Amino acid sequence: MAIALWRALLIGGVLWLAAMMLPPLMSGGWDGLVAAASQQRLVRTIFWISVVLLIATIVSWVFRELLRRTMPEVIAKPMRHAPLTASFGLMIILLYVIVSVGAPWIAPYGEAEIFTKINVLPGGDPELGGDPSHFLGTDQIGRDILSRLIYGARNTVGIAFLTTMLSFLIGVTLGFLAATLGGWIDQGLSRGIDVLMAIPQLIFALLLMTIASEWSYRSGISLTWFMIVIIAVLDSTRVFRLARAVGLNIVVMDYIEAARVRGETLLHIVFKEILPNAFSPLLAEFGLRFCFVFLTIASLSFLGIGIQPPLADWGTMVRDLSQFINFAAYDPLTAALPLMAAGAIALLTVAVNFVVDWMLQNSSGLKE
Repeated sequence: MAIALWRALLIGGVLWLAAMMLPPLMSGGWDGLVAAASQQRLVRTIFWISVVLLIATIVSWVFRELLRRTMPEVIAKPMRHAPLTASFGLMIILLYVIVSVGAPWIAPYGEAEIFTKINVLPGGDPELGGDPSHFLGTDQIGRDILSRLIYGARNTVGIAFLTTMLSFLIGVTLGFLAATLGGWIDQGLSRGIDVLMAIPQLIFALLLMTIASEWSYRSGISLTWFMIVIIAVLDSTRVFRLARAVGLNIVVMDYIEAARVRGETLLHIVFKEILPNAFSPLLAEFGLRFCFVFLTIASLSFLGIGIQPPLADWGTMVRDLSQFINFAAYDPLTAALPLMAAGAIALLTVAVNFVVDWMLQNSSGLKE
């Protein structure tokens, strides 16, 4: 029902847009179409959104066909039935991975390199306060903004991925142990998880990060490492709940009882018998958890207690460049600087959710 309604709205929007744009296109060609679209703000906004969606659709289709025709069968087979949204998500994730890995070679300067010119305006025009060597300008202490955006992909995404991996290692291990052993171990772990989940995660993380800042100062260990452990432990509570629920459905199977009769060890039962059969829901949950961890790290960095300088981070960049939004009426490109970092966060979140939705649809057997 929802899909049919979405298609009806999409078809209606396309027909309405065509009815609005066809007369000026027929009378004045492309120039007439652009002139008519620029006369009305709503029509102009819809027009450019449609252009962006059309380009994204075409690029996603080309990327899907490229994977179908060039990749091995293990990759090409699932891509034959993958929706364009999943193709778009995979393409964006691959792009982020390339930028993250190749940041030292892609970025024009180092992430902590400081120049004498501060607050250089973007655009590269010297007459307007720009510098051709700094296309997006420099920040308040003279660091190249474009380089920090590129390095931000490696730091923000890489640290979020590491945190999510640690979270799953803790949550899955404890969840499967609780499901397999049961008894007082299950009750003890479950009640402890309930206590942690009763406190709002972001507020609890802020409290622990404030305490850890003092430990970081005394021990000399970077606050970023404390942040990774804190977020991983707090987020592992959600992973524990899923792993325990999935594990309880698996431990009653006959092959688990057969493994126990054979005298297999607990680690063998957990990682050789339960984990492979719970891989699909856990993989889908990994994508969702990554998004939440990614956003939590960005939020903590925005508040000033997340990823610490000199590491570049998108959350910190949004905070540091937020005052440039006030110049939107005079210099739109300058005002867009904080939105670039925020947009990078939002785009990756949307892309991961597209892929997760596709994985959930495949693992659950749901069909459109």
